[in-house]
Parts: sequence; structure tokens; C-alpha cells
Amino acid sequence: MRKPSAAVLVYNPEAGRIRARPGMIDRLLTLLRERVGDVEAAPTQGPRTAGRIVREWIEKGAELVCVAGGDGTVNEAAEGISGAGVPLLVLPAGTANVLSCEIGAGNDAFRAASRLEQFVPVEFAPGVLRNAQGERLFLCMAGAGLDARIVRLVSPEWKRRLGKLSYWQGGLAQLGRRLETFEAEVDGRSYECSFALLARVRNYGGDLWIARHADLLENRLAVVLFEGRSSLRYVKYFAGVLLNRLEGMRGVRVLDAQQVRIRLLSDPAIDLQVDGEHAGFAPAEAALSGRRIRLLVPARFAEAMRARARMLETAVAEGARRGQAGAGGPFTGRAPGAAFRSCPPFR
Repeated sequence: MRKPSAAVLVYNPEAGRIRARPGMIDRLLTLLRERVGDVEAAPTQGPRTAGRIVREWIEKGAELVCVAGGDGTVNEAAEGISGAGVPLLVLPAGTANVLSCEIGAGNDAFRAASRLEQFVPVEFAPGVLRNAQGERLFLCMAGAGLDARIVRLVSPEWKRRLGKLSYWQGGLAQLGRRLETFEAEVDGRSYECSFALLARVRNYGGDLWIARHADLLENRLAVVLFEGRSSLRYVKYFAGVLLNRLEGMRGVRVLDAQQVRIRLLSDPAIDLQVDGEHAGFAPAEAALSGRRIRLLVPARFAEAMRARARMLETAVAEGARRGQAGAGGPFTGRAPGAAFRSCPPFR
């Protein structure tokens, strides 16, 4: 990638790590200016302002957009950078930092900024969720049902004080209650469920892998559907996540999709979330956006994903040769290893 001559550092002053470290932005600016030269800082001005700020700086000539904040801030910035062809550098400073963990950049914003030269650009199609509240891109995932309800109920104060633990507390509070169910239509086939995960990444919440078949660089949504009104069933599902046994488990469907529609059944309100932020209520539909994003990732992540794609193409071709094409859908292999991932940085 050609060295950019000008960059902007968009940051969320309310992000947990930025609030806890008053000198964080100044230090990030120093690290970036050593590598880019002309870098200006631009704080967000409240919810849903990052996209507008990014667009304004691109119009001023920014050739690199750096975003310091959580996944919500990165999500908002994506609205301004998608389709522009300007690379995006994620500097993790939030609660879960799912996208940064997914690409192997770790949880250290300073480390990521100091190794800018080791990043390479890749292009991918984010997801897009449409409902009565509007249209939202998602770089990591969208959720309907249980997880989105938890997102809505976790208070900002608890999130600031407890970080990821606030979501665990919110999840435990759902045990014992009867869950709302809805219909998820996946590429024309309908399923009843109480939680639908529509993912572009394998990482969930920074620590868990649920959609293990997701691949950010492939043009598909990774879908995992969970059935049942009983919240106690999710104890079994959680064990399936930890033991990497979701696929084939009763009540769970692991699919790929180009389009997913969320429809109401008997329950009047089904929550939605995108990238960990509440996104209103169903009905809704999700697909891949036509506006691509140019994301800077560690070189080893890009090579690993491309090698994975080559391996998949070989497996599909071999299956077709043996007359088994379509037996398991577009992708049936799963990444090995434990469901908990500690978000290690690239080397």
C-alpha cells in the first residue's frame, strides 16, 4: 500500500479506555505521525456522528482513516468510509473490540498504531440490516432475539463500570424467563428460533467463537440459529459453543446465506442489534452491502484467510469430482480449537 500523505484519527471520547487514559489520543497521534506525517484528530460529537465526520475528512483529502473506539464507533465510521476506497485502520479502545480481535490485531491500540507498516489492505462486503428504523451496516454481526434484548437492557453505566462482564450479567438475568420467538427465513427456507446470529466474523464478544464458519473475505453471511422458548436450553447451547459442538446439536442450525429475513410470529417485539449496538426491532432483512470497505489487517491474517479459501475451493472441487457437491452446503468445515479466544495480537 502506498504511504498515505494525510490521515485523520476519529475517536470516541466516551470509549472506556480513552476515558481511563487521558493521554491516549496524544500518544496515538505521535505514533501515527511518525508513520504518516499529517494526522489530525477528530472527536465524535455523540451517537451516530462518526460517519459524517469521516465523510468530511475524506472530502478534505484524508487518505487513511484511523478509528479509536469500540465496535460501535467503528460501525458508525463505516457508514462514512464504505465505498470510498480509503483504507480503515482500527485502533481498539472499547469493551469487546471484536473486529480487532478477529483480524488478529489484538486489544492494544498503541501496538496496532506502531505496526502500521505491517498491515495490508483487504476489501470486504459488510452486512446491511434494514428495518423500519432505517438501514445499518454491520462489520462484525447482526443479531435478532435474545442477544439483542441483552444489548438493549444493559445500561451504559454498567457497561462503563463492568465492561464485558455487564453482558454476562445481562445474560444470566435472562435465565428462567420465557423467550420470544420469531421466524428467520434464510435464502427462502424458514425456521422458528429465539436467537439468530448473522455474522461476518467468527469472533463473538471478543472471547467466544460461535459462527466458526464465518470468513470476512468471503461474500456470504454466516448464520447460526437457536431454537426454543426456554432460556435454560441456552445452558446446553453455551456448552456446545465451548466444546465446539454446535453443528449437529439439536435445536441449532449452522448455515450460510445471501439474504435473511426476520419476521414476527406471535410475539410483538423482537430486538435487533448490529455490532453490539441496539438497532430497533423486527421485522427486518439482512444481506451483504454493495458498498465495500478497504480494511487494514495484519499481513498474516490476510494470508491465512486466503489460504483457507484456497483449501475450501480444493475441498469443494474434490467433493464435486466424487459426486458429493452440495451435500453439506457451501461450507461445512469448522476451525479447530477451543471456543474461547483470548484475542492475541499479530506477531
